[in-house]
Amino acid sequence: MRSETPDPDRLDDWFIAGVEAADVTALRPLSRARPSLQALMTVFSGAEAAVMIRLLVLRELGSRPGAPWFSRAELDQQFPYLDAAKLDNLIARLRVNGILAWDSETSRYSISPLGRMLIAAVSSLLKFGDDGSELGYLAGQLAAGGAIGGVTTDDLQHLLARLTELKDKFDRAIVSGSESRIRDAAQELDKVWGWVDKGSEVLRAITEQSDMDGPAHRVAQRIGQVQSELLRMSGRFQNALSKLESQKVHLGATGLSTTDIGAWLRQCSPAQITALLDGAVAPGPSMAFALGDIALDIAEFELIDKVRPERLSAPLPDACEAAVSEAVELEPPDYAALDQWRDALRVAPDGWPLAAALPLRDYELSSYRLSLLSILGDQESATMDGPVADLARLDRRLEWTGNPVPVHRDGVAEMSEGRLRGGPVTDGS
Repeated sequence: MRSETPDPDRLDDWFIAGVEAADVTALRPLSRARPSLQALMTVFSGAEAAVMIRLLVLRELGSRPGAPWFSRAELDQQFPYLDAAKLDNLIARLRVNGILAWDSETSRYSISPLGRMLIAAVSSLLKFGDDGSELGYLAGQLAAGGAIGGVTTDDLQHLLARLTELKDKFDRAIVSGSESRIRDAAQELDKVWGWVDKGSEVLRAITEQSDMDGPAHRVAQRIGQVQSELLRMSGRFQNALSKLESQKVHLGATGLSTTDIGAWLRQCSPAQITALLDGAVAPGPSMAFALGDIALDIAEFELIDKVRPERLSAPLPDACEAAVSEAVELEPPDYAALDQWRDALRVAPDGWPLAAALPLRDYELSSYRLSLLSILGDQESATMDGPVADLARLDRRLEWTGNPVPVHRDGVAEMSEGRLRGGPVTDGS
């Protein structure tokens, strides 16, 4: 029956109502291994300093293969640098929890079989303590299990999980497009490369020599597939780095690229980066990308018209009847100046300089007179009616030399040299 007061030391109090510890299948192997778990808790519970000293004593005692028994006096001789009272408490703790055995006949201690297993496990962990060597530890467990015919699905799944984690990490590094992440992933692959290769050899030997059940065999096949993908990962890294190399942006003629700048910044401390930013970052962005007149119009609308929309209300006046006009008074056009100039062109001598024929009063009128000369001899304009058509029907043509000539009158400083060709027309002609 479940206790009404929850106790974290009670296993059943960790489960919801209606579930007992015996109902959880995954918990049964741990329950059967209580002595081993208690040995681990004996060593690894408490403060870090206490755990370090317990491991120190156990490893030193385990390194006496020729003299596996030791008395209390021998303990004092072997650990003269430890406090005697604390050493007594440590030895008593290890003895009570079955890690050390006491022989009452000889009054000597020895390491129990459970203690030997614990020391061996810790030694294996310390041996593979470097980065990337966790694959070596897992492969070593498989090799040991294969040697005694005890490879389990759990051992294979641990190795598969770690290989899958590495593959996913490498894939995400490539997808990120970050050169630094890809290079870091390539370095990590170099570290684990040897262990992946050795793991492949161990797995091949196990599958050839031992009879594994169906689930274990399927896990082994999946491990082989992931290992093959990891072995091909080096080529993928090189391809990704080659693409990034072609996309590098170089800073002028300095020979430096954005990658070099990024690598240098990653080596700087936060204080150095803060010093670089001092005076380099404005409190507000300089909007050089915005056109001043457009920004002013938008600001005027947002700050004035939008805030006071009543100013936009401008109703039209009421409709009213327009006055009726009997006749439209039009002032007839005055072509007197044009007629005078046309008559002057008609009687002008052959070769009359345009610098004398065109300028009159100001630059605007002089330019207009020049544009009228362009219709001389124009057949389409000559077929029309009016004074301009009379000008087009004159038997005259323009001749341009292209050389500039000074004028300095009537608003014209200089103009292209030209002459009016064709003889004068008399009244009798």
